[in-house]
Amino acid sequence: MGMKLGGIKKKLQRRVSNLSSAACCIDVPKGHFAVYVGEAHRRFVVPLSYLSQPSFKELLHLAEEEFGFNHPMGRITIPCTEDYFISLTR
Repeated sequence: MGMKLGGIKKKLQRRVSNLSSAACCIDVPKGHFAVYVGEAHRRFVVPLSYLSQPSFKELLHLAEEEFGFNHPMGRITIPCTEDYFISLTR
């Protein structure tokens, strides 16, 4: 189902390296990445270890289906409510 974990990691690494000099990434600690969630596009910084969680992988798969990996804003947007995202990441 969808892209394998290794492929997702490579795409994230490329995106992070492409944005490494951008101001938006200054506050993202090493070993983490930012995602945007909900209608208000609230920003969450999550650890890379979430990539091994099946529920988080499913959210990334949904994001890929809805937005693809070439989002016009250059960010990873998760298509769910903030409350649902928070419940999955606790």
